[in-house]
Amino acid sequence: MDKKFTNVLISLVVVLALFGVIMFVLGAKEPAEGAMFNFSVDQASVVSRFVFVVIGIAIAFGVYFATQTNKAWEVGTREVVWMAIGAALYAVFSFVFNGTVFVVPSASQVALRPAIAIPMFFGFAFGPIVGFFTGAVGNMFGDALTGFGLSPQWSIGNGLIGFISGMWMLFSDKKKSMDTVFYISGALAVITALLFFMNRSIPNMLYFDVDNGIFGDAQISLFAGISILVGFALMFGVRYFFKNEDVATAVTWGMLGNILGLLFASLSDIVINGLSLPATIVGQFLPAAGPNLIFAAVLVPMLVVAYASTRRQSGR
Repeated sequence: MDKKFTNVLISLVVVLALFGVIMFVLGAKEPAEGAMFNFSVDQASVVSRFVFVVIGIAIAFGVYFATQTNKAWEVGTREVVWMAIGAALYAVFSFVFNGTVFVVPSASQVALRPAIAIPMFFGFAFGPIVGFFTGAVGNMFGDALTGFGLSPQWSIGNGLIGFISGMWMLFSDKKKSMDTVFYISGALAVITALLFFMNRSIPNMLYFDVDNGIFGDAQISLFAGISILVGFALMFGVRYFFKNEDVATAVTWGMLGNILGLLFASLSDIVINGLSLPATIVGQFLPAAGPNLIFAAVLVPMLVVAYASTRRQSGR
């Protein structure tokens, strides 16, 4: 059996096994008082949630299988180390900025999620498999640290963000692929924003009232609804006015990863939680995807430039 195939398969199976143990074993238990992690998962819907975990991992494997000769799929000791580092960083920073540990001001119901730059960067720099592991496992443990319990399909959606961020490696023509990605991302941003204007009364399900400790009681604000357009505009500016091809590549593919990964998670809740399409797009997707793009436009370029500088200094 080809070594590359074996290593990719093992990486994805490890993610699947980890999610399975957490969801069906740890998730079925009540967390001990004072425990650092809360792995609880709604057991009434745990099977359907796991189905979407499997679907997400199958999507990643399908993309690999269709392009397996590409060097982007190299997974060795170096990549395994980066998986562990990326997942740990994402878990910790997701926890810090979740609004319960370090409360930061938010602009009109737009949640601040600067940690999203981590799976985007790790996918861009170290490949799709590293990005997938960083996003999926990091988000799972970050959620467990918050104490609210887990939504594994959303963790897999975060994994897809990192995975797609690394898919630029599959294309020989960077500019042509980036143009295509921009057209797709722009179309999805406009369509989902239109859904907001048609359904403005739907509450922002991700909005957290720190003072009262409750979620989703406030009607989604205008800025939260159009934040995906704001984020797209910022990405557009970075793409065309920042004269650095690596930065342009990272933000472009990170943008597509953010949109498709969170669409996967949001749409899964139509089946898992019985939400309507407008409810999951307006109440969940937009409040998550828009702020992510805004932060990615600022932070991903900083990480890419810093990484390039480090590589030059080390002579790599």
